[in-house]
Amino acid sequence: MNLEKYILNHIDEEGERLYRLNREAHINLLRPRMLSGHLQGRMLKMFVRMLQPKRILEIGTYTGYATLCMAEALPKGGEIHTIEWNDELEDFIRKQFDEPELKGKIQLHIGDALEVIPRLDGCFDLVFIDADKRLYSQLYDRVFDRVNSGGILLADNTLWSGKVLETPHPGDKQTAGILDFNKKIKQDTRIEKVILPLRDGLTVIYKK
Repeated sequence: MNLEKYILNHIDEEGERLYRLNREAHINLLRPRMLSGHLQGRMLKMFVRMLQPKRILEIGTYTGYATLCMAEALPKGGEIHTIEWNDELEDFIRKQFDEPELKGKIQLHIGDALEVIPRLDGCFDLVFIDADKRLYSQLYDRVFDRVNSGGILLADNTLWSGKVLETPHPGDKQTAGILDFNKKIKQDTRIEKVILPLRDGLTVIYKK
């Protein structure tokens, strides 16, 4: 915890808007821990800054925190499509995106990502997966052909609080989903991959 505090004190600030969003999530939402947070948010912004993707797909919007972080470094003319299955979060999310400088940059889609993805036009340069862990392998398969060659996929929570080192309980479908996904990624020869021990694990995947 002291090391994490040191890191947060020596990286860029998250800014007033994101600080406010973080606070509102902790006050109003049931599982605010799901929010990407300061460190991961700065990491996502840095990926976008380095890669300069024209089209980003985010699977799992939740509060829109990660979306806003990526939007900060989005190149001119770039756009983010973000998918959230929980329609009860729609008003909260749209409130976060209701800023003049974000107009035309972010498109929110409410619904099942497995159904929404086929309806989206074009391909993507960067994909961030942070959704139902039980569906990671299916989501990966559904989106893979929509990622440009040389594109990057990021998958969050792939260390799953260390549960990947344990045999999952028969009813623990979330852990089983992460284990299946990690095995799938390991065996996929179409990609290069590395797991970063950032927060709960972040897998970086390069499509050849």
